[in-house]
Amino acid sequence: MCRNIRPLFNFEPPATDAEIHAAALQFVRKVSGTQKPSEKNAAPFERAVEEIAKITRALVDSLETHAPPKNRELEAEKARARFLMNRSR
Repeated sequence: MCRNIRPLFNFEPPATDAEIHAAALQFVRKVSGTQKPSEKNAAPFERAVEEIAKITRALVDSLETHAPPKNRELEAEKARARFLMNRSR
């Protein structure tokens, strides 16, 4: 139904609002069991996405670590390699 939600904390550059919104949307789609809500459910669906995005931003911004930030491009490359490895099995 939807892509996997990816980690958003401790990356350089930090997670964008668009990435956080996309993760919130994926979460709400998964929980609700629908890609696109009916007209009757559209407002609660969007409200849930916005609230979860706001909470996620607050969480990501408040977390602390001593680990160096991960490189976005390098992590994406690793994920692609894992995907290709699993696909070829």
